Amino acid sequence: MLALRYVYVLALALWLGGMVVLGAVVAPTTFQVLQASAPATGRLLGGAVFGAILARFHYVAYGAGTLALLALAAMALLGPRPRGFAVRSSIVAVMLLVALYSGFVVLREVDAIQQEVGALPSTLPAGDARRVRFDELHQRSTQLMMLNIVGALVLLYWEAREH
Repeated sequence: MLALRYVYVLALALWLGGMVVLGAVVAPTTFQVLQASAPATGRLLGGAVFGAILARFHYVAYGAGTLALLALAAMALLGPRPRGFAVRSSIVAVMLLVALYSGFVVLREVDAIQQEVGALPSTLPAGDARRVRFDELHQRSTQLMMLNIVGALVLLYWEAREH
């Protein structure tokens, strides 16, 4: 049982840590360094680099979410069932669905807009529908990641409090 709990907590910690590092370190550093070294194209390159990193990280999130769900299910089957099993598994399942939506819907639409524009959507006129949609998707992506960060923090706190 300890091994399963360890896998569950490790999956949550990896997922949470990755999201925090991406948002607090990788994104701002990528854009800052590339804009400073290439003022004309740095922001475009930064978007391309961070988009690729974020797309790859989504596979980490899918794996961590699946692993966390499997570990919880195995703990429940092998007993005793963890306290709040239904709530915990529901939170992990929602987090996984959010990551899947973010990766397969939001990021794909962002990529499509960038391909269509061929430059930074922020260079389009303020009222351009593609720029407006890109800004909405960027904001949604950030909100979805924040939702998953909160979910992971709640679950890790639950584990820390319980043991």
